[in-house]
Amino acid sequence: MSVSARNQLNGVVDSVAEGAVNSEVVLTLASGEQLTTVITRSSVANLGLVPGKSVLALVKAPWVILASADCGLLFSARNQFNGTIDALSRGAVHSTVHLTTVKGLTLTASITNESVDEMGLKVGASVIALIKASSVILATKA
Repeated sequence: MSVSARNQLNGVVDSVAEGAVNSEVVLTLASGEQLTTVITRSSVANLGLVPGKSVLALVKAPWVILASADCGLLFSARNQFNGTIDALSRGAVHSTVHLTTVKGLTLTASITNESVDEMGLKVGASVIALIKASSVILATKA
């Protein structure tokens, strides 16, 4: 399978909490970290999501929001990963930021050059990667 999402995270379904329309699916990733997703009930059924099932979580790089580790803010995003910037590549308008979390999960974010400059981001800097639960797409093998 070839997809354009920069973050392709292997995991196993830990739990499914069904709602009237949407369900919350919690995954345990290969790194041991948990990733919470919110998808429709019909998607849960169509993908056959039950605890123990292997899944692939897709998160596009622009959906990964970065915050300074020392910003002193609380966030509503369900998924918050502390990490360190490994590489930063500037483009004409956007930069690609590669980071590794404390537990070894690698993530890629795409943010504006203006944000890189305002936040003073550089290789070795500590950041918090934020991913909204609704920004995660799940896939399973057919």
